[in-house]
Amino acid sequence: MRSRFFSSVPVEIPVPDQPVPIQHYLRQPQRLVKALVDPKRVDVLSPDCFRLKMRPLHFLTLTVQPTVDMRVWADAKGTVRLRSVGCEIRGVEYINQRFSLDLVGRLEPYTHNGKTTLYGKADLKVAVDMPPALWLTPKPIIDATGNTLLASVLHTVKQRLTRHIIADYRAWAGETQQDPPISLSPNMSPNIQSS
Repeated sequence: MRSRFFSSVPVEIPVPDQPVPIQHYLRQPQRLVKALVDPKRVDVLSPDCFRLKMRPLHFLTLTVQPTVDMRVWADAKGTVRLRSVGCEIRGVEYINQRFSLDLVGRLEPYTHNGKTTLYGKADLKVAVDMPPALWLTPKPIIDATGNTLLASVLHTVKQRLTRHIIADYRAWAGETQQDPPISLSPNMSPNIQSS
């Protein structure tokens, strides 16, 4: 029995004024992923591809643990996009062989009257063949449970993003301001006095 689930969540995050525009911060996918997910659950596969190990999820009588490979990249304006490029379900091999996940997201800065806000959206789709143990479960119960589970996953990600992205941006902006480049005139070198 093939079941399909879907959830979507919008994001709106006011950005505090900092000496460095948030667009520069958003062009660093690794920092953004660490704001989205507990860093202990992330493996870096390449500069723009990450493996996210999710917490175990409970679906009716099943417990599964998805691992999602996600590509995250940004354009010159600071618009961040993410897309799942692979997924593995640990815990139930039957489901792992009959499971597909599609996660697409976007986060972009918008400035109006001198104030910047991050707007975004994430869409999560899952299709899975239910194991025989659930074939007698009424489809409306399976659909409602699956959609609620996906909504819960996206809501958790949204809460973490809202809490952590601005804090990490502030820390990053502070670090960036503390490390100005050193410039020397052509005839001077540091710590050398002329006699």
